[in-house]
Amino acid sequence: MKNLEIENQTFEEIKHIDKNGVEFWYARELMYVLRYSNWQNFEKIIHKAKISCENSGISVFEHFIDVNKLSKRANNAKVEIRDYELTRYACYLIAQNGDSRKKVIALAQTYGK
Repeated sequence: MKNLEIENQTFEEIKHIDKNGVEFWYARELMYVLRYSNWQNFEKIIHKAKISCENSGISVFEHFIDVNKLSKRANNAKVEIRDYELTRYACYLIAQNGDSRKKVIALAQTYGK
């Protein structure tokens, strides 16, 4: 149910604020907002976005921060999963590298134009 709740939220609704007042987004939450259902496929988009960031001469490590989170499985077991804390710029790069056949991605790619 959590994934369905996130899927119907907007980009701004999944924003987090750290203890220093800096905004960030979790990649796994953004994945559902952008209508991706498979982490492995979404991680390919993240990888492409990281390359775009690096090729622009901007520090990847400042915009794509590796984090591990605990995830509860059906049998109540907890496993560690990879996630990323993303800056607004990283989210922008992910949208730019996403599948433009998805309406939400196409809208994100043209946002502000």
